[in-house]
Amino acid sequence: MKRVYSAAGDRIVSHDPLIVRRYGPFTRANHWLTAVSMLVLVLTGFAFFYPSLFFLTGLFGGGQIARWLHPIAGLVMAASFLILFVQLVRLNLPRREDVEWSMQIGDLLSGNENVMPPLGKYNAGQKLVFWGMAGLLAVMLVTGIMIWEEMVPLWQDRFPTLAGIPARRIAVALHALSAVLMMLLLILHVYAAIWTRGTFSAMLNGTVTGGWAYQHHRKWLRELAGRQGEGKPE
Repeated sequence: MKRVYSAAGDRIVSHDPLIVRRYGPFTRANHWLTAVSMLVLVLTGFAFFYPSLFFLTGLFGGGQIARWLHPIAGLVMAASFLILFVQLVRLNLPRREDVEWSMQIGDLLSGNENVMPPLGKYNAGQKLVFWGMAGLLAVMLVTGIMIWEEMVPLWQDRFPTLAGIPARRIAVALHALSAVLMMLLLILHVYAAIWTRGTFSAMLNGTVTGGWAYQHHRKWLRELAGRQGEGKPE
């Protein structure tokens, strides 16, 4: 079975200079909706978790509005990431080159990326962030619903144990722990995007240079070139 390293919208846009489309408009908008939702969750979550940071609720018009906004932003983020997940899950499945890439991470950090194995659209680090976010968001969604006061009456008759105080205390702890781990992944994600020059701008304008694609994701670029060279639909 032929391996696929690209999404349906990926293509070589021009050849002189070589420009490659990496993310379509819908994917970029979806990504930034997820990012904005997470920012709202982080700010309101900190305000509720640490009394000294309650002043952050002023960014949203006060405590009552922030309390209403937090779970709504959580649902928006969950729905937005689910759409991203459906789009990108196939490209984030583990492959043999991910193991090789991880074993040579020292070469990457020392600036010797030229000796790294050729990769598809995403490397092992990006896949780690993807799956980590998916798992943590699932935990946060379930625990968030468990501690959402307005939602409890809708399901407490069917799941009385989960609606009890002990279960909801555990849910609060898991929710907070998952939020901290998600923020650490977010920091890693942003740092990697800034450190690998060209990554951040790709999510803004959707394109990368041919040199960037060849250096960081050679298999992905070769597949695009082969697909378009054979006249296959993009």
